[in-house]
Amino acid sequence: MTKHNVLIIGSGGREHALTWAVSKSPHVDKIFCAPGNAGMDLIASLVALDINNQETVHRFIEENKIKLTIIGPEAPLVEGLADFLRSKNHLVVGPNRAAAQLEGSKIFAKNFMAKHGIPTAPFRTFDDPAKAKEFARSTEGARFLVLKADGLAAGKGVIVASTPDEIVDGIEQMMEKKVFGSAGERILLEEKMNGPEISVLALTDGETVLPFPASQDHKRVFDADKGPNTGGMGAYAPTPFYDDAIRKEVEKNVIQNFLAGLKADGLDYRGIIYFGLMATFQGVRVLEFNVRMGDPETQVVLPLVQSDIFEAFLAVAEGRLKEVQFDLKKDAACTIVLASGGYPGDFKKGFPISGLENANKLKNVVVFHAGTKKIDDGIVTSGGRVLAVTGLGKTLEKAVLQAYQGVKKIEFQNAHYRRDIAARALNNPAIYEKIRA
Repeated sequence: MTKHNVLIIGSGGREHALTWAVSKSPHVDKIFCAPGNAGMDLIASLVALDINNQETVHRFIEENKIKLTIIGPEAPLVEGLADFLRSKNHLVVGPNRAAAQLEGSKIFAKNFMAKHGIPTAPFRTFDDPAKAKEFARSTEGARFLVLKADGLAAGKGVIVASTPDEIVDGIEQMMEKKVFGSAGERILLEEKMNGPEISVLALTDGETVLPFPASQDHKRVFDADKGPNTGGMGAYAPTPFYDDAIRKEVEKNVIQNFLAGLKADGLDYRGIIYFGLMATFQGVRVLEFNVRMGDPETQVVLPLVQSDIFEAFLAVAEGRLKEVQFDLKKDAACTIVLASGGYPGDFKKGFPISGLENANKLKNVVVFHAGTKKIDDGIVTSGGRVLAVTGLGKTLEKAVLQAYQGVKKIEFQNAHYRRDIAARALNNPAIYEKIRA
């Protein structure tokens, strides 16, 4: 059997989960991670590679006989790393620069949806803060209570408001005070919709789409969806809100139109597509696209894949995804994010983490590292979202209990986590009383 070397670019929980999943393939020899984290260091070789220097990445691939490169974060994709590596005849999981604008620019994405008949909320775009505030205060604008920065903002450039005054304040923050830098130079206002949010991640080579189990993220930092948005405080899969009727609607109105749009616009898309959906009374609507795996959704869906994920990724890169048998487990999974106190605002780093070995010893529990760093005496915190603890079970209830059992084994100063992940799906307060005890 031929074995191959793999390069995974990134350093978060998503990339640790990718490394963990790829390492299980019998077709994989060495995995290199750039730059990686303390968890990835346990199963792969970390390399101090300047991922912003495309020529340096190319040389590393050549010298280490890398068969497949998987690009985790969105920023290198938006900067065209996949294009450059493909121009050097390397196999890459990740869309080209033009296609990556589906995440790199919210306005580009909304125009793509409108052009290709993908259902989404009505929207307006602005590059003048005075005109944006004038619209927000108008009778028509009173319905447009969702504000988005056009560019990349680490998953935090979205405000879902209750009043036009909150939108006006958000416009000032984004466009005038530039809290998200150049990402907020242009903004988008959307009509506010209501309904459960659903995340559908899928493999695609531009011709075929193979979805992972539908999941549901928890964006707000505190229980009961209180507090500011974060990069994600937990997720579970599969979600009961994605029933057969909704799945068929998504396949017909979203996935098929998405593929047709790629073809019509000549976009080279060989990678991951993330459909951020909302199930409204008017039907499914697309909230956003991401052009890579989500975080923490990656940590919850990859453990539910039965097939060899390396072979699936290789088929994506080679444009032959229709040949792949993509089998999923019938189990459920739940992921809890352990964050630094103060996140998503200011927080301190460098706190020792204990209990990782005890958590990993638990049956059906996997701990994925995100903001961690290895030092001589052990592992310390080095980011806002520090760890993601995933529990597996035959039912969602069992998966949730396993995840929280794992969380309770781990300690670091000022650790914070939500105690209601998947509560909307289970609708069983007794479970969460047990968790909080």
